[in-house]
Amino acid sequence: MHITKRAGLIGLIGLGIAALAGCGSGGAYGYGPGSGSSNPTATTSAAGVTIKTHTASVGGSTKTVLTDSNGMTLYYFDPDTAHAVACSGACATTWPPLAAGGGQPQSATTLAGSLSVLDGTNGKQVEYNGHPLYTYSGDTSAGQAKGDGIGGKWHVATPDTPLNSNSVPPPPSY
Repeated sequence: MHITKRAGLIGLIGLGIAALAGCGSGGAYGYGPGSGSSNPTATTSAAGVTIKTHTASVGGSTKTVLTDSNGMTLYYFDPDTAHAVACSGACATTWPPLAAGGGQPQSATTLAGSLSVLDGTNGKQVEYNGHPLYTYSGDTSAGQAKGDGIGGKWHVATPDTPLNSNSVPPPPSY
């Protein structure tokens, strides 16, 4: 009996450690000041979403950034592709995906790149130049860009954000 209780206790401790490991703070995916909710709060509208531009201080420089209709800065994540997102679940709590709503995304201004929609893990998510877009839970008001550079993989989306190089399949190997 004593061995069985000890094995059960060790199992419970292991489960607790595994659960905590999934909720880390910091790290490559930028888990940080999330809302604690298991469901991400996606920015959306029934008719579709409108992308705007705004100036923000990013890394000590003033840049024109893409924003949602509420003026919240939009970001992209390097490991994402135009065909699949790497940020979902707990990551998407900290980095809420920009949901497409019921229609095609529009832009309030002329953009150099293209807007599209990825129907994937996070639902219908808006993309710019093949980069799925997110807001950051650490930005508490319009015009902030606190998420830029987190984990070395999160970047503000700007009108000149390049095409997603992760979207191009590698050349065949012979």
